[in-house]
Amino acid sequence: MKKIVVNLCRLLLSVVFVLSGFVKAIDPLGTQYKIDDYLEAMHLAGLLPPLVTLSMSVVQSSVEFCLGIFMLFAIRRKFTTISVLVIMAVMTPLTLWLAIVNPITDCGCFGDAIVLTNWQTFFKNIVLLMAAIVVARWPQEMFRFVSESNQWIAVNYSAVFILATSVWCLYDLPLFDFRPYHVGANIQEGMEIPVGAEQPEFETTFILEKDGHRQEFGIDNYPDSTWTFVDSRTVMTKEGYVPPVHDFSITTFGGDDITEQVLNDTSYVFLLVAPFLEHADDSRLDLINEVYEYAKEHGYAFYGLTSSNEHAVSRWCDMTGAEYDFCLTDGTTLKTIIRSNPGLVLLKQGTVIRKWSHNSLPELDETMGSLPLEQLEIGHIPISSVSSKVSQILLWFVLPLTLLSVADRIWMWSRRVRRKKRKKEDNSL
Repeated sequence: MKKIVVNLCRLLLSVVFVLSGFVKAIDPLGTQYKIDDYLEAMHLAGLLPPLVTLSMSVVQSSVEFCLGIFMLFAIRRKFTTISVLVIMAVMTPLTLWLAIVNPITDCGCFGDAIVLTNWQTFFKNIVLLMAAIVVARWPQEMFRFVSESNQWIAVNYSAVFILATSVWCLYDLPLFDFRPYHVGANIQEGMEIPVGAEQPEFETTFILEKDGHRQEFGIDNYPDSTWTFVDSRTVMTKEGYVPPVHDFSITTFGGDDITEQVLNDTSYVFLLVAPFLEHADDSRLDLINEVYEYAKEHGYAFYGLTSSNEHAVSRWCDMTGAEYDFCLTDGTTLKTIIRSNPGLVLLKQGTVIRKWSHNSLPELDETMGSLPLEQLEIGHIPISSVSSKVSQILLWFVLPLTLLSVADRIWMWSRRVRRKKRKKEDNSL
């Protein structure tokens, strides 16, 4: 019975750690944003540079994933079980503090794949902590899938796989997109509220600057045009049904709201999403301008969306020669839309057709450039690639480890057979 309980706890912990680590690894920027939220909640915002928090994101996801694999295969049982116990002993009181104080609404344990409230996270961690205590008390009861002499293969392969996955998703876009702006999603439908649903109430605070002085304003006391917009934040003051998309708006620097115009456009609309132009990557400027020229030639709308001020926009245009118009959108919303700064989004009647990071922008050669988007592959939602991505993961990670386990078991069985045979021969002499 003890062996059964220990291995059930081991299975629970391994599944949670692998899932938690993987969904963080495929969205390293999202994990970095969540780390920033934690630091802000602890009044430590700005203490660490972005490169450090991004590195923490990659390391955290990799450690969680690898510990989950080690637990699953019973690799270095004592070290793994103690490591998991230490992590849960730290995270459980932390999530209790989050549940009581509620400085952030979501702990980010499973990225955007599974969203839990802070209390749900705390109770989940209580269960995991108890499971961690069990496996740490009797680590030898966990049966191995890979012999001790071949464990190094699974260790190195798991570490390389998850690190390579994080790097690739950082270079391009998350392998799986769980956010409400994923390819194929309709933004207008995401804004809809079911009939009879309780309405939440929000309060928006605007941060503006004048003569080097920054001040916060509400909607009721919004100042005149002599103030420069810096940032805004929206806080829920009363809970209710919150649609997946609740903070998407596009406003010109002149103050005109063109959200409906963009979402109702029956043709294609290109959105160059740059949450913060001050930190935007400018290495692919030629391709961005080529896409803009293509859009202008075929009559497609092209807007730049940013949360930066007019000075940053002016600097970007001077530096890049950009001729497209920029509009204002909440910075958090822009970071949610696409994990790239800048990134390119293609819409049609409010539906997300394609998304590209600045490292994978479409290259429109002379042949493609002469054709409208209706005749190009990029002008259509790609055939569902979720199954193909899952197949690739099975092919490149699950299958090799499964084959390793089978080969290792066969090798161990054959070694035991040889030992018995030798022992029998020795006894006969």
